[in-house]
Amino acid sequence: MALFYAPNIDTTLELPEDEAAHCLRVLRLGVGAELDVTDGKGNFYKTVISSIAGKHCYLEIVEKITPAKGWRGHLHLAIAPTKNMDRIEWLIEKATEIGIDEITFLNCRFSERKVVKTDRIERIVVSGMKQSLKPLKPIVNEMVDFKKFIAATRDGARFIAHCYDGDRKLLKEQLLQGVDATILIGPEGDFSPEEVETAIAAGFMPVSLGNSRLRTETAGLVACHTFNLINEL
Repeated sequence: MALFYAPNIDTTLELPEDEAAHCLRVLRLGVGAELDVTDGKGNFYKTVISSIAGKHCYLEIVEKITPAKGWRGHLHLAIAPTKNMDRIEWLIEKATEIGIDEITFLNCRFSERKVVKTDRIERIVVSGMKQSLKPLKPIVNEMVDFKKFIAATRDGARFIAHCYDGDRKLLKEQLLQGVDATILIGPEGDFSPEEVETAIAAGFMPVSLGNSRLRTETAGLVACHTFNLINEL
C-alpha cells in the first residue's frame, strides 16, 4: 500500500508537487487510479485521481476515515542532537514509525551541535509516517535553549533521563497509561549537573532507562518504545 501525504487535501483536492511527481512520474498512475492519502492530522482519505494537468494531480475524495491514533497520551521527546546528524535522523525516523507526537531539539551546556535544519527533519517524519501507515505527523519544533524549555508550562508527567548517581526511578515504572509525557534526553556528554538540578526543581522526575550506558539516539528510541509499550492500544 502506497500512502501519500497531502496536508490540505480537504480544501485543495490536490497532491503537493513532490507527492504528485512520485505518483505520476515514478508510479505512472493515471486518471481513475485509487490513492490512499493522509493529511497528517489524524485522517486517511480514500481517493481517485480525477484529473491531471502537467505536474498537477487532482483528486476526488471517496471516503474520509479517522482511526484511533494507536497509542494513548501525548509523547513529547526533547533531545539534544548528536554531532553526527545521521544518527539523530535515524532516531527521528524510527521514533516516527513506532509512534511519537512531538519532537524538540535541546541546546544544552554539553551540546556538540547548535543548529538543526528542521526542514530536513520534516521530510524524515513525513517519510516515516507514510512508511508506518500512520495518519498523524509528529510536530517538529525548532531547537530551543534548555533553560527556556524547562521553564515552559507543560501538561502531564515530566521526566529527565540522566546517568549521574542518585535517586532515579526506572522510566517504565513511572509512566502511566493515558498520561501525557515529556521526556528529556541529553547530549553525548549528558546533561550538566546544574541542568539536572534545574529540571528537578522545575518538576521533572529523574529517571533511568536501564543498566546499560546508551548513546543519545539509542536512549531516545528506548524512551519512545517504552512509552508506546505502556500506551499501545
